[in-house]
Amino acid sequence: MNENPMPDDGEANAQATDPSQAPADDRLAKAEAELADIKDRMLRALAEGENQRQRLKREAEKDIRYANEPLAKDLLDVSDNLRRALASVDPATVQDERIKSLLEGVAATERALLAAFERNNLKRIDPAPGERFDFNLHQAMFEVENSGQPPGSIVQVLQAGYQLHDRLLRAAMVGVAKGGAAPKDTPHVDQVV
Repeated sequence: MNENPMPDDGEANAQATDPSQAPADDRLAKAEAELADIKDRMLRALAEGENQRQRLKREAEKDIRYANEPLAKDLLDVSDNLRRALASVDPATVQDERIKSLLEGVAATERALLAAFERNNLKRIDPAPGERFDFNLHQAMFEVENSGQPPGSIVQVLQAGYQLHDRLLRAAMVGVAKGGAAPKDTPHVDQVV
C-alpha cells in the first residue's frame, strides 16, 4: 500500500486555482501598485515643495539686494547735477573766496554722495577715452570719424552710467570712434577664380 497517497489530478488543479488564494494575490499586487503610486506622488509633491521654497528664498534675497534701486535711480540725477555744477566753473579763474568756498562745498557734497553710493554697492561706470566700447555697460550716442582712436573705442563720455550690484541702472552715454574707410591709395586687385 501506498502510505503517501498522491492526489489525483482533479485535486491538484483545485488547489492551484483556489478562488480564495487568487483574489488575495491580486489584491496584494493591486495594493503594492497603489502604494508605489502614492509614494511616487508624495515624493514629487515633496520635491515641488522644496523647489518652491528655494525659489521663494532666491526671490526674497533678490528683493532685499535690490530694495534700494528706486532710491538709487532717483539719486543719479542729483549726482549728475553736482557734476555739472562743478564742471561749469573753472576753479582757477574764480577770484571771489565765497564762490571758491561754494565750489568746495559742492565738491564735498559730490564726494559724500559717491561714497554713499559705494557703501551701498552702487558703482559708477565712467569709461576712459580709448577704452573699448561694451554694449553691456555703454550706450553709443554718436560716432566720431577720424578720431585717431581705433574703431569701436570710446572717444567721449557724455554721462556716466551706474550699476547696482550686477544690475545695470543706467548705461554710460558715450561717443564711439567710427571705423574708417579703406585707404584710397590701395590699388584694387581682382582675384582669379
